[in-house]
Amino acid sequence: MADLADKIEPASAARAVYARVPGAALREALRKMYLVRRFEESAEQAYMRGLIHGTMHLSIGQEASAIGMTMLLTDADYITSTHRGHGHCIGKGADPRRMFAEFFGKETGYCRGRGGSMHIADVSRGNLGANGIVGGGLPIAVGAALSVRKQKRDAVVVCFFGDGANNEGAFHESLNFAAIWKLPVIFVCENNRYGMSMSVERSTAVGHIAQRAAAYAMPGVTVDGNRLGDVLAAAEAAIARARGGQGPTLIECETYRIRGHSRSDRNRYRTREEIEAWGARDPIGIFERELLEAGLIDRAGIEATRAAVEQEIEQGLAFAQESPAPQVSELTRDVYTETQEGAHE
Repeated sequence: MADLADKIEPASAARAVYARVPGAALREALRKMYLVRRFEESAEQAYMRGLIHGTMHLSIGQEASAIGMTMLLTDADYITSTHRGHGHCIGKGADPRRMFAEFFGKETGYCRGRGGSMHIADVSRGNLGANGIVGGGLPIAVGAALSVRKQKRDAVVVCFFGDGANNEGAFHESLNFAAIWKLPVIFVCENNRYGMSMSVERSTAVGHIAQRAAAYAMPGVTVDGNRLGDVLAAAEAAIARARGGQGPTLIECETYRIRGHSRSDRNRYRTREEIEAWGARDPIGIFERELLEAGLIDRAGIEATRAAVEQEIEQGLAFAQESPAPQVSELTRDVYTETQEGAHE
């Protein structure tokens, strides 16, 4: 099995992939990381002001894994997401205006205001949707990859899930099925250290979730999920493997969520020192420094990008607040279909 345990040297792999990726694409990745961060911070503020109801699960601190894994995908490729999936949506090209509208329960949202934070989907961009069920996106991703294989299409599926899902039966069944059929799917575990309040050390026997790939005859790679270059290098190798008909890969992005599990989380299970230590490894700050050192952006460029993102966020909030609410008379629209006789089915 030694040949199946693919090893990527993070620093050298990141340098190599940066050399192959145009500077404009790397600057766009930084812009998207800003956009994810400001989208979630603004959504959180709207929630605290009572403009958004329900709950939400923020991925602040995890931007590098979401953007790094989606950078090389096209609209013909697919993703499945999680309840903590706003970064995945933006990485796959979602419009923040329609995302805000979905949060606000408005007709102009991606799911016409019916899905809210946890269920944004945009099939036109290959985003098959987020999922509130832990591990629920894994078999969906495998089904999509099987469809791609049967149709002989040159597409891949990226399946995001959290560390809590690696102990679900759906995880093991999905990896096994994908390996048997050599399906073009990339399983991406965003290991943010906690499944709700349970630490991964207490819930998972192996030291690295990527080690579980060996049981299913596929490569398993653990990367620093707070360094976009490391994530991008792993994504590049896994996507090439999937497109080449060699089958799936399991990538574990070790990262951290700075906020609690959800808006109701009081954070009593972890220390302030731990949160601050991970906060000092902010993926946005790390990527900014890398681009500055490489001469791919300057301070003026950073400030201009931040200002443009801020304007986009303000416009998105205004769009959502001004959009119409769904009509009660259309409550069952998109739930039932109409037969030729006009009766519901």
